[in-house]
Amino acid sequence: MARAATTTDVFNAIAEPRRREVIAVLADGKEYAVGEVVVRLRMSQPAVSKHLGVLRKVGVVSVIKRGQHRMYKLNAAELKPVHDWVKTFERYWTHQLGQIKERAERKALQRIISNDSGTKEE
Repeated sequence: MARAATTTDVFNAIAEPRRREVIAVLADGKEYAVGEVVVRLRMSQPAVSKHLGVLRKVGVVSVIKRGQHRMYKLNAAELKPVHDWVKTFERYWTHQLGQIKERAERKALQRIISNDSGTKEE
């Protein structure tokens, strides 16, 4: 089965790890020129521009021209479909975290009990 184009939706766009790195750079809410993203990610300018273009087409980033520079900014609200989809699986890791916490508390209690029973009063 052929894979959908990266510009069809946010899921396909963020499937590429380097695009997620670009999103991470923009996650602070500030505007960045392509050159700034290039420096932060140590990627070539054409690669950064390509990734920003894909993210722009699905609405995850917006671009504003300021003088000679194109400034890119994250539209985090466009990632909400991803959040909503992943949230349906939250119960699995929440349940696992609860089990880990219970085990850790049991072991800590067992250590306290064994330490108390092993000490002698003088």
